[in-house]
Amino acid sequence: MEALLPIITQAIAGAVGGNVASGALKQVAINTVARTIAGAIGGIGGGMLLSMVGGEAAMTGLIADGIGGLIGGGILSTIVGAVAARAR
Repeated sequence: MEALLPIITQAIAGAVGGNVASGALKQVAINTVARTIAGAIGGIGGGMLLSMVGGEAAMTGLIADGIGGLIGGGILSTIVGAVAARAR
């Protein structure tokens, strides 16, 4: 269970970050479910990337997972929204 806790934290933070970023940019090209999924995937990727780059001493723990998830989810959701809007 301890191995899953960072991934769950990253996915939830990414979903929140993706919905907040898309809402702030008023992206209507993708619906809420797609924003949430893209945000969760981006959150997991962002959290893993932050833990790899940040090193052991700099960013550890659930707070770092949450920050990486928020940033990664917001970025990926914004990219997906822009691509979907461009495709229409």
